[in-house]
Amino acid sequence: MLMQNEPSFRESVDLMFDRAVKFMDLGPGLREKIKVCNSTYTVRFGVRLRGKIETFVGYRSVHSEHMEPVKGGIRYATSVNQDEVEALAALMTYKCALVETPFGGSKGGLCIDPRAWDEHELEQITRRFAYELIKRDLINPAQNVPAPDMGTGEREMAWIADQYARMNTTDINAKACVTGKPPHAGGIQGRVEATGRGVQFALREFFRHPEDKAAARLSGDLDGKRVIVQGLGNVGYHAAKFLSEEDGALIIGIIERDGAIVSDAGLEIEAVKHWIAQTGGVKGFPGATYIEDGASVLEQPCDILIPAAMEGVINRGNAERIQAPLIIEAANGPVTFGADEILRKKGTLIIPDMYANAGGVTVSYFEWVKNLSHIRFGRMQRRAEEARSRLMVEELERLSADKGLGWTLSPDFKEKFLTGSDELALVRSGLDDTMRTAYQSMRDVWHGRPEVGDLRVAAYIVAIDRVAKTYKSKGL
Repeated sequence: MLMQNEPSFRESVDLMFDRAVKFMDLGPGLREKIKVCNSTYTVRFGVRLRGKIETFVGYRSVHSEHMEPVKGGIRYATSVNQDEVEALAALMTYKCALVETPFGGSKGGLCIDPRAWDEHELEQITRRFAYELIKRDLINPAQNVPAPDMGTGEREMAWIADQYARMNTTDINAKACVTGKPPHAGGIQGRVEATGRGVQFALREFFRHPEDKAAARLSGDLDGKRVIVQGLGNVGYHAAKFLSEEDGALIIGIIERDGAIVSDAGLEIEAVKHWIAQTGGVKGFPGATYIEDGASVLEQPCDILIPAAMEGVINRGNAERIQAPLIIEAANGPVTFGADEILRKKGTLIIPDMYANAGGVTVSYFEWVKNLSHIRFGRMQRRAEEARSRLMVEELERLSADKGLGWTLSPDFKEKFLTGSDELALVRSGLDDTMRTAYQSMRDVWHGRPEVGDLRVAAYIVAIDRVAKTYKSKGL
């Protein structure tokens, strides 16, 4: 719950922008051009459901068209409003610039509780919402490309893509009108896990730098680090799963809508996910302590805190009690501007949302490129890679036999070496490279300019500078 006098989400984004541009040499005109939201379209439409007409309100906001198409998810939630959508669109502009995906920023939302409608009804609502946006070119492969967000997923994106194709029967690039589709409908391997995987890669990159770990009062690697995750939706689930299963982190707390569960021994993520699917919440999960006031678990001691659900969960009301030395923002805007000031003074290090959750838009970019090229990644080169690798292995084994060296290659090595890169491997490689490169660009500003002070300001400076350069190249 936001405190009185707490800036709104939109105000937080603008205040963080203002804090960053103080360190930049930008004219007031260009500064204002980058900051303001270009346009927001509000749509109200009716759908006949359960024997009567239901009216829905939706939004599509375009923050910046310095590059086109503009990119940004569509969320389904009862809390959706114009300010929130515009704030998220602004974050998308900066996020795309930071990770160098060639998009402007956009965002969409529909005021709806998706759990209140069955699948057929949701399809009718989604198709009508898509129709209203498509006919105004607010969904278009060359102009505006949505993706999933909170409350939406592959299913909704497939409906939108099909609706676009029905309305644009001669557009050969129709599948590129939206990303986050299921693989059988033009999607890409690794998209569902992308944002959570990006959080994992972001933390791995952070832990590669001793100086950065020291700034967060941490040492060693991710193995054994005690982690609390707020929100076990798509992003939180995948981040927790990969960090625990692949990096040895201990997930000691999970916060959900109905409360939280904690265990010093660590929680098994798949088991928790299955329990939530069966019961609708975390309450009663065996082998863990249930805490009804879930938000209080944000304040418990841990090494890494991962807010992965809604904006504003860490605010002026609880920031002083947050004990985690490192926060990584897997959600958009989970730390308010007021809380950010308190945490910085305490010495808490924050890996900002603009960078930390950019895995989704990065892999969306790969999907968009795949749709435009009309060929899956790896199809042309995979077997050629395998053939070259096999030649090398066979030559090494022949030399060993001819020279009587008596050594052999281990089967595990041979299997890995002889396997060419498929689409999933290439997507993960591209995402890893993107997260490393983007972190380095932030880090250079953070360490190279002592007055900057923290990673969030550094991220804004990098992003705003890239947007400014694009506008200048257009003659602005």
